[in-house]
Amino acid sequence: MIPETPKNILLIDDDLTVRKLLTFHLQKKEYKVLEATNADDGYKLLKSSPVDLVLCDVGMEGMDGFSFCKMVRQDENYRVLPFIFVTAKNSIEDKQEALDVGGDDIVTKPFDVLELMMKVQALIRRADIYKAYGAKKSLEQSSGPEAAKIMLVDDDNSLARLFQYNLTKAGFECKTASNAADGMKLGKSYQPDIIISDIMMPNIDGFEFRKMVMEDPELKNIPFLFLTSKGGEEDILDGYELGVADYILKTAGPRVVVAKVSAIIKSLGKERQKVVSELHRAADTLRVKVVPDTFPSFSHYQIKHWHSPYKGVPGGDFIDYFNLNDDTIAIILGDVMGKKWGAWYFAIAYAGYVRSAIRVVLENSTTYTPHEILDKVNRSVYQDAKISEVFATLSVILINNKTNILQYSGAGDLPLIYKNPSTGETKLITSKGMLLGFTAEGFFEDTVVKMNPGDIIALFSDGIIESRNPQGVALGTDSLAQLVDSVPHFLDPLEFLKIKLTEFTANKFEDDISLITIKANN
Repeated sequence: MIPETPKNILLIDDDLTVRKLLTFHLQKKEYKVLEATNADDGYKLLKSSPVDLVLCDVGMEGMDGFSFCKMVRQDENYRVLPFIFVTAKNSIEDKQEALDVGGDDIVTKPFDVLELMMKVQALIRRADIYKAYGAKKSLEQSSGPEAAKIMLVDDDNSLARLFQYNLTKAGFECKTASNAADGMKLGKSYQPDIIISDIMMPNIDGFEFRKMVMEDPELKNIPFLFLTSKGGEEDILDGYELGVADYILKTAGPRVVVAKVSAIIKSLGKERQKVVSELHRAADTLRVKVVPDTFPSFSHYQIKHWHSPYKGVPGGDFIDYFNLNDDTIAIILGDVMGKKWGAWYFAIAYAGYVRSAIRVVLENSTTYTPHEILDKVNRSVYQDAKISEVFATLSVILINNKTNILQYSGAGDLPLIYKNPSTGETKLITSKGMLLGFTAEGFFEDTVVKMNPGDIIALFSDGIIESRNPQGVALGTDSLAQLVDSVPHFLDPLEFLKIKLTEFTANKFEDDISLITIKANN
């Protein structure tokens, strides 16, 4: 968890009643509130005081909220400052404009105060992570592929094939395009680690191609090399003015191309290792955890988990446990679609939503069900303009150790696997709930299971069933169910499944993986 430090909220609204209401609830959450009645005064406070989040009305005298946000975003110091619009405007066009001007979310008056507090907490959490780890693009590039990918653009097919052969022989993956237009298409789909381009090409030459690449947000940060027979000083200077990494003369031969590519890849590898190392140190400093370090203690049950991040870099899976009271525990497994730091970034936000939702349910009810928790999380996610664009699944299980009743509800998740040794039955328990935030109504339902001694429940992320053996055959849900069915009654199910899955994949997984096992003690 990120350490709780006092945060400053800038509240801009010309309605005194709204300001008083929000200030009261924000201060209850130990936020410091800076109040302004219009955009001009709000901007003065923003420039004179540290601000961690802005809550802003849209319809105000003078500059409106949308124009204010647009102005704020033009200042590089406030590009990632969390910004929430609180307004009576509620059309699709308003929501779209809120995003277009740089807002993070839009909350419609009259609003649910508890949900607004959840949004504030989640956005501040995300901003802390963003500050610690830099731009999202850098996060996604923090771990490179096993074989570096090279894209070569040259209209001379014979020469392109020669260089492709030598680069492939040197251990690189190489694809070619014969002109700039095809190079742009290939670059977007292939996402290479290095782009090599000829200069003298028909229609669009290498210099213009480089300018096209520089204007594309997906490609502009990729190291770019010119491959050319032009070796004049002016030509080389023109290339370097366009930010190319190096110049390679065609007359130098394939070995020089391979050597220069190898040097750049080696340099990138060192930078990536440095980034990953710094990210891990920062995560340790912030104590940001999406998977607990220890297993929960819960009488009459053995609850354990296994989590392995993809290539050692945290991904989108998150696990959590809550002791709701002396007799009831909540078990949470979520999966944000994607790999590496990009998915982890959003997994933190989702984990925050789940934790906040559970707290809200506990504060307002003496009985708890999984679908109530999911309803609360889904409503918050659906209304969050940015989080709702990210697909995520969630499984929620509640177990009572007095009644031995297990309740389960899921949001777009994979089925649970349930083994009942007394009947010899192993079956899949499937939820009908929608992905989180996909629709306002998630259609979540509770499934009830009476747990008997020796019964086993397995929850898993898609990284488990999508893992492949050396022959390329995916495990699949049915095969995993067969493994659960084969767990001997005297063995720890988690350790048994870990061994079997590691044997199946030769200890090579293609995504971050998570597995939770629940066993009722004999």
